[in-house]
Amino acid sequence: MNPEPADDVVLDVKDLCTEFVIGRTPRLILDHVSFSLRRGRTTAVVGESGSGKTVTALSILQLIEAPGRITGGQILFNGVDLTKLDEAAMQSVRGARIGMVFQDPLTSLNPSLSIGSQIAETLLAHQSISRAEAARQAIELLTHVGVPDAARRADDYPHHFSGGMRQRVLIAIAVSCQPEIIIADEPTTALDVTVQAKILRLLHTLQSEMQAALLLITHDLGVVANLADEVVVMYAGHVVERADVDTLFHAPRHPYTRALLDCAISLDDDRRKPLEPITGVPPDLRHRPPGCQFAPRCPQVMPRCRMVDPALVSVAPGHEVACLLVAAETADV
Repeated sequence: MNPEPADDVVLDVKDLCTEFVIGRTPRLILDHVSFSLRRGRTTAVVGESGSGKTVTALSILQLIEAPGRITGGQILFNGVDLTKLDEAAMQSVRGARIGMVFQDPLTSLNPSLSIGSQIAETLLAHQSISRAEAARQAIELLTHVGVPDAARRADDYPHHFSGGMRQRVLIAIAVSCQPEIIIADEPTTALDVTVQAKILRLLHTLQSEMQAALLLITHDLGVVANLADEVVVMYAGHVVERADVDTLFHAPRHPYTRALLDCAISLDDDRRKPLEPITGVPPDLRHRPPGCQFAPRCPQVMPRCRMVDPALVSVAPGHEVACLLVAAETADV
């Protein structure tokens, strides 16, 4: 894979560390997380529940609340470090320049406000327009994301909408100000397969229209294969592998990435062959084991793995892996 031009990078996350104080003890949840987002391209972040995917998104938006806090690293948005901005400055970024589609549309939407007023509220917060114009644009946005009879439905409340339609409303809010980045955190959770496909196509279409960078947080490798350009694999708050989507699916190097792919179901699979689950469970981040966090579950574990925490190393242009086995292979080349 050829590296993208530097001026294509809209967000550059460097060595991001986020911790939560549990009891009186700080616990590292994100441990030196690094990746980039590029205009017009989709980066998927994958991993099991508890790997740090959602905390990464909330850290980018500076939405980590006490007892959590960012303790290190940079989040460079067009060269400006978001970790250095105060809340007033961040409010001008959230919703306007970075849009977020949250996991659960029913809890993300205000049940006491109409759908149209919630979209209009975002527009009024970031644009110098009248309430009448905001209401008109809200109806246009609902139409654009595929809500039928939008002029009438703008006056309805969230509970009047199906799960798929509520997700379309959240997408309308996220893209209302033409953001440079869209963050979608498990945008198809609890939706049936047909609706999932429609929501994902909608996100892809809107991203293409705006030439926005899309950060897609998901555990669904089928979605990743269809939509992503680059993939970031996370485990226990670490990035363990980064690669373009074709490389990741056809030449994964980290044992955890391989294990995730072995768990995935494909239409081409032999139905008689049982799936291969990953043995064990992710570590309790309150009591991290020394060394590689995947070592207790890794089928290729070496004694050193239980003592040394591997750093990301480049194995090819645009392909990085954090594994002592890979580091040893690279050193021998």
